[in-house]
Amino acid sequence: MATSVEPPFLVALNLTQRCNLACAHCYLDARTRDHGDEDELSNSEVKTLLDDIAALSDEIMVVLTGGEPLLRPDIDIIARYGADLGLMVVVGTNGTALTKKRVGALVEAGVAGVGISLDSLRPAHHDTFRGRAGSWNKTMAAIDACRSGGLTFQLHFSVTDDNADELEDMIAFAREAGALVLNVFFLVCTGRGEKVTNISAATYDDVMRRVTRAAYEEKKLMVRAKCAPHFKRMALELDPAWPITTAHGYEAGGCLAGTRYCRVKPNGDVTACPYMEPVAGSVREAAFSSIWSDAPIFAQLRAPRLEGRCGACEYSKVCGGCRARPLARDGELMGEDFLCIYEPGGGATIQPLTSKSGALAWSPDAEDRLKHVPAFVRRLVRKSVEEYVREQGGDEVTAEDMNAVARRRFGDAGPPAFSSQGRRNTKGPPE
Repeated sequence: MATSVEPPFLVALNLTQRCNLACAHCYLDARTRDHGDEDELSNSEVKTLLDDIAALSDEIMVVLTGGEPLLRPDIDIIARYGADLGLMVVVGTNGTALTKKRVGALVEAGVAGVGISLDSLRPAHHDTFRGRAGSWNKTMAAIDACRSGGLTFQLHFSVTDDNADELEDMIAFAREAGALVLNVFFLVCTGRGEKVTNISAATYDDVMRRVTRAAYEEKKLMVRAKCAPHFKRMALELDPAWPITTAHGYEAGGCLAGTRYCRVKPNGDVTACPYMEPVAGSVREAAFSSIWSDAPIFAQLRAPRLEGRCGACEYSKVCGGCRARPLARDGELMGEDFLCIYEPGGGATIQPLTSKSGALAWSPDAEDRLKHVPAFVRRLVRKSVEEYVREQGGDEVTAEDMNAVARRRFGDAGPPAFSSQGRRNTKGPPE
């Protein structure tokens, strides 16, 4: 692999098309419980794929998703194999099959956490969106099971015009429920989602600004926008000195498709993201590492030649717009992101900040503290703390440096408490 190509931060493995729901926005157009993809990667093929991913870096986060990944019989075996390779293995689920027994099995398999989809605090709305009555109650039970079973969890909230008014209530719920992160997703109309009335440009802009403000102010919960590269622009507009504006990887806010992220479909096809149909290659025909480094579409995304307002925008290098939207609507990978209402101001292009070089030592107490950080965010914490130490002119990370970064992010109260296994401590259901 070419040394100039950084390893991915995140790889999503769509292990199956099987699903027990029929969500209106599903990008896979996943099928029922009884119908999977006959051409799904076998257990041995998935293990070979994980070997190849781990060879790139042992700090890559692998999301086992679907369809509904908990319907794949060998999910625990796959999770354990990935965790034993040193990968950060998480599971993305609709939550309806996430029972206490299942939580225990995932913990035993080395799963670092789960992402649970919750589209509304109104049961009827969530059930309608998910295509099955009673799914909201099962998702609530899944949250309880994670809390009681000591499994770190995130909540995933997909915003449309119909539920955008719930954002603040969803943030409050996620905080009180004990979630580590609330990820706010903005849909791209692909798969079954082509039939969904998504979100207007005005609502998108309004929700993005509310998410940005919440991410800035919230001290007990990480709030992040996903599939919304404009988050970086809005963060810079809100406060250029905000640490999130200088961070990298997921925290940077721009589109990661093909640059730090990709997904593998159930049949082994690799795409830049779940919302982009062009296939970069197949892991049945080539090693994942070679696809990641050499695929032409990934090369385009790493050196984009943006068109329209995106190409003229001073934020083109720190935002760049969503590439999946113009590709899905117009067939133009480099077209302007039509959901963005920002008009370029004609100023100089804002250059992204680059990481300062030079290896840093970690003191034993700092290394111990880092082990207690949930795997969901451990890599980001490492990068943030090292950036802080470099800013201070230091050459070794200490526990006090970690405390300083935590205070900068969470205030004097510090970060949420976690157990020695990196799982969030809670005291039962929230009031």
